[in-house]
Amino acid sequence: MAAAIGDETYVNLATFRKNGNEVRTPVWIAPDGDRLLVYTNAKSGKVKRIRNQGRARLAPCDMRGKLRGDWLDASARMLDAPGELDRALGAVIGKYGWQMRLALFSSRLSGRYKDRAVIEIRLTSAG
Repeated sequence: MAAAIGDETYVNLATFRKNGNEVRTPVWIAPDGDRLLVYTNAKSGKVKRIRNQGRARLAPCDMRGKLRGDWLDASARMLDAPGELDRALGAVIGKYGWQMRLALFSSRLSGRYKDRAVIEIRLTSAG
């Protein structure tokens, strides 16, 4: 299952607020063995929600978040170990190539490059 959703260009990542309300965000995702990696801004809302609660769902979508498939239940956690940022960055660059390099260039220019984080997602079942 991880390989199939990991092959999608865009995936809708649903995370949950403390009150249980779902928040959906279209993201780029890269497979890494039996897990999926999302490279994101450490100050984003999804990072805060995942730190508070590791429950998540994934579904294929377009770049605007319009669903193109069924939801899959997942668990998510932040990876803070040394080297995880570089590993995730390598996986995302390997999948998205010049598009990711352009996004990195833009984040360096804007000063957001230092605010990076990696979300590890593991599928738990079909939704």
